[in-house]
Amino acid sequence: MTICDSMMETHVPCTLEEERRIVTELISEAEDNLKEGNLYFVISNRWYTSWQRSSREPTRPGPIDNHDIIDTQSDASDPQLCRRLEEGVDYVLVPQQVWRKLVEWYKGGPTIQRKLICQRFQSYSVEVYPLCLKLTDSRDKSSATIRSSKQASVGQLYELVCSARGVSKEKARIWDYFEKKKSVLLDPSSERTLEESCLQVDHDILLEVDENASSKYDMSSAGNELALVPVGPTRSDATNTMPGANGHSNRSMFWKDPFEHDSSSGFGEREKRGLRGLHNLGNTCFMNSTLQCLAHTPPFVDYFLKDYSDDINEDNPLGMRGELATAVGELLRKLWSYGKNAVAPRFFKTELARFAPQFSGYNQHDCQEMLSFLLDGLHEDLNKVKQKSYTESKDSDGRPDDEVAEEMWKYHKARNDSVIVDVCQGQYKSTLVCPDCGKFSITFDPFMYLTLPLPTSLTRSMTVSVFYGDRTPYTVTVPKDGSLGDLSNAIGAACGLKDDESLLLADVYAHKVYKYLETPLLSLSEIRDNDRIVAYRFNQMHRGPGKAKLEILHSEQKQDAEISGKLFGIPLVAYVNTERHSGSDIDAVISGLLSPLHRTHSPAGSLEDTTVGEKEFSFSVFWLDRYSSGLKPLESDFVPNPLSATRLVVKWDEKEHEKYDSSSYLNDLPEVYKETSSVAEEVSLFSCLEAFLAEEPLGPDDMWRCPACKEHRQANKKLNLWKLPEILVFHLKRFAYTRILKNKIDTFVNFPIHDLDLSKYVKNKEGESYLYELYAISNHEGGMGGGHYTAYAKLMDENKWYEFDDSRVSAIDESKIKSSAAYVLFYRRVRSESEASSMDED
Repeated sequence: MTICDSMMETHVPCTLEEERRIVTELISEAEDNLKEGNLYFVISNRWYTSWQRSSREPTRPGPIDNHDIIDTQSDASDPQLCRRLEEGVDYVLVPQQVWRKLVEWYKGGPTIQRKLICQRFQSYSVEVYPLCLKLTDSRDKSSATIRSSKQASVGQLYELVCSARGVSKEKARIWDYFEKKKSVLLDPSSERTLEESCLQVDHDILLEVDENASSKYDMSSAGNELALVPVGPTRSDATNTMPGANGHSNRSMFWKDPFEHDSSSGFGEREKRGLRGLHNLGNTCFMNSTLQCLAHTPPFVDYFLKDYSDDINEDNPLGMRGELATAVGELLRKLWSYGKNAVAPRFFKTELARFAPQFSGYNQHDCQEMLSFLLDGLHEDLNKVKQKSYTESKDSDGRPDDEVAEEMWKYHKARNDSVIVDVCQGQYKSTLVCPDCGKFSITFDPFMYLTLPLPTSLTRSMTVSVFYGDRTPYTVTVPKDGSLGDLSNAIGAACGLKDDESLLLADVYAHKVYKYLETPLLSLSEIRDNDRIVAYRFNQMHRGPGKAKLEILHSEQKQDAEISGKLFGIPLVAYVNTERHSGSDIDAVISGLLSPLHRTHSPAGSLEDTTVGEKEFSFSVFWLDRYSSGLKPLESDFVPNPLSATRLVVKWDEKEHEKYDSSSYLNDLPEVYKETSSVAEEVSLFSCLEAFLAEEPLGPDDMWRCPACKEHRQANKKLNLWKLPEILVFHLKRFAYTRILKNKIDTFVNFPIHDLDLSKYVKNKEGESYLYELYAISNHEGGMGGGHYTAYAKLMDENKWYEFDDSRVSAIDESKIKSSAAYVLFYRRVRSESEASSMDED
């Protein structure tokens, strides 16, 4: 069916403006009536954007087409979304009434329905990705997929599973089957949600059926919301935590000695502690990296591996009833138990989401935000001050700095007394100067870490290969915070683009077009240095309404009809009319695209040159099914898809390789940017620190009320370090955010590993050591749109560095730990001999 045929069957309002008005009103009405269970529908952002733009274009969009966001491996009768889609980029959510109107007007689909759920603190969200659990039936080892809301109860899960497998609920046992090991028996009467029960996306569960008994569950913890039935000691769980009826952990089990050797672990006494990885539960590398850095912070190890229950403040309204501290302590004890098997931090992840909903779900997050929350939360959970006295902040009023600083630190400690304050908090001096009257104000404030700016250049070098008769790479310089339009304009100027020509940019991966780059306002930060970008050059008359994309892929000739793993070369793109085409029409298009590859002289014994009027094209051409990896023969009356690129596969045999020179035209593409040591940007940690401490005016949104002028002034602010903590954390500000831009700075920061001397930056000369040694790094590789976190940490007792990449742990040479991926640096004070001697005496 063509677009015109489809649109003749639709029933749309008189004007596009009327459509937009109706949709706006329906969205507003839905937002005013939010309640759990409301239905929302997922729509491809590409189609929705085309509908929004239609008021500025001469034609309406075609039928709703969600195929670009649907996993091609899913059943057509039950379409599933591709993983890791981003709202506002890949898809939009519309209320039920809006969906009904759009379908009434435009038809199309497929339908992707989701429900509104209510989370903690009465916040609502659409559950775009419900839980997908992998069920194994112990009777015949068969497998099935169970989909359910993460807000469903364990009891409801039993009903789903039993219904699907035809089993009586009284005879069923469902186990948490993480890593194909029985670890937790789920209680069929539990009202605990699946999320609270630590069941994650793609989690394994096991069904056991007892035909000889009606109910033989071992509910040894009667009354608990979730019964944990240990099936012998497991390697991945050196300690067990059994939630009590009030949701708190059973501390009698929690305080098991983590250094007590477990003979069942299969590891000898010589096994090292502190080398256990953390399983990635779904985009949790940010969490794992942070936890490994904290788990290798020596004062924290000493503290959390002892009994700290007396320090837990369950009544602090700013804390989490001690549950966060308990979860962190339990996890650290597992990480420092004997063995090397990775630990699954599912209980910790669940507790984290309870108190910090921003970290719920399975999106990637910033490890620095995670670290900030953990340090603040641990402090409040372990704050020994039960009743905080009121203290009023005082200005210096001309008094000596050391007197004011000591007074302010004393006030701070009167309200905040925890291991976090003792170990991680320092103090800096802040000076504000009024630009009008010269009045200055000095305060002394605590800090937990230092966020350092990174000096960086404002431009970026990018290489793009242009296809136009031949293939030519062009390297251009564009604004680092620029847009795709800036890149397209620069490439157009470099290749001499004419007024009646345009470029189609595409990201090529695995010999296919991964994504067409057609949004001029797309931030260039979304294009990574290791991406491979091509630009197809067309005359304007070849593009536009009534045209469809043909994407030509190349495959070696094989006997089977599978495409996976057999592609080669670079895809070619052409535009054709959306009408029916014969096989010879398509042959002519492909032949024209391949003409630059034609060898001037054919090798001896190969095909002779064809005469005029004879058919030159001799390839086998197939259509690549968008729903699978299979190939289908190209029909004689072929109609291309007007809404997305139609992929055709050309199969090459020896005869074609002799006739066409694929190596000179279809060989590997260059990366957008290949870093070399001679041109890589580099700054020192000291220059970043100096930029942080430099005097600068406050922003327009952060005006200071001068006590002398009695007016808000854009004062100048100057920071100085006054008191440094035992553990000093530097956060390198690699991510830049504005209203319209998100960008990552990949500048290499050269930081000392040993003997970081900060003496000249500290104004307080109290005789304390300001020499530091690096012991951990949280790394971020990749760009804003994704990336991956890892950690480097040093085992102090053996003076050796290790890399922690989720569950994988490996030794790394100290000379390799410096890179442009370094994001958060952890330093420990090197105490002077007199300080060390004094501590030993204490």
